[in-house]
Amino acid sequence: MSAKRPSGNVTFDNRDRIVIVTGGSMGIGKAIADAFVQSNAHVYVADVKSPSNEELSDNPDVTYMHCDTASAADCKAVVKKVIDEQGAVDVLVNNAAIQPPASYHPIDRVPPEVWQRMIDVNLCGYMRMAAEVLPYMQQQQAGVIINLASGQAHRTAREVGVYGPIKSANVMQARQWGIEYARDGIRVLSVSPGAINTPMIQASVAEQGGVAALGNRHPIGRIGEPCEVASAVLWLTSDAASFVTATDLEVDGGLGAFGSFAEPYPMPR
Repeated sequence: MSAKRPSGNVTFDNRDRIVIVTGGSMGIGKAIADAFVQSNAHVYVADVKSPSNEELSDNPDVTYMHCDTASAADCKAVVKKVIDEQGAVDVLVNNAAIQPPASYHPIDRVPPEVWQRMIDVNLCGYMRMAAEVLPYMQQQQAGVIINLASGQAHRTAREVGVYGPIKSANVMQARQWGIEYARDGIRVLSVSPGAINTPMIQASVAEQGGVAALGNRHPIGRIGEPCEVASAVLWLTSDAASFVTATDLEVDGGLGAFGSFAEPYPMPR
């Protein structure tokens, strides 16, 4: 057997950059927040989940704020605090989203309060946060907004009649905003993960056949890790991606390229 070949490595320096990550207390959002902190940014985590005492004392470069993105007042308060304390905002990561168990039905069986809450958080929350930061990014003539979308934005399955269409709208939000604000020095993009090892996936993995079966649906042969999505976000928000805007990056282990009509991969022994 040949020796393992070397792999490339990329590092980012986000020193002095001010970053807001909604839903940054767990899962993909936490991985993104942690990656920005490790690259020397100051990160504001805006989340409905309260941080633990350990998180509060863990790093002076992280500021936790309560924020329900369904609330216009909460979104405004987060951005005001960032501007009051830092005078600028360089990156917004719209990540806060929900997919409650009661939404896993055809739309005629989804309670109205469930789909309305999903719209308020997953769709309107992205717009509220973007609308608050964009005037400051225009003044700066610089800034990047990332919308976390989903593989379900591009293809769907039965009984996810609310989540997928909203995620598709998140992709279109990024395209529209990217075009709208391109001449203001602002780039806007979306990222569409496949199945990622997060609490949201773990909560439904049994219904999807288990981790091994879910991973095997991805050509790469496994589900992804939150840090892999975070790496994509750091690249997109860096000058290395300065000519990339108004588009979507699928971080999905090849899932989006694999046709439903294709021969399934054999399960690993």
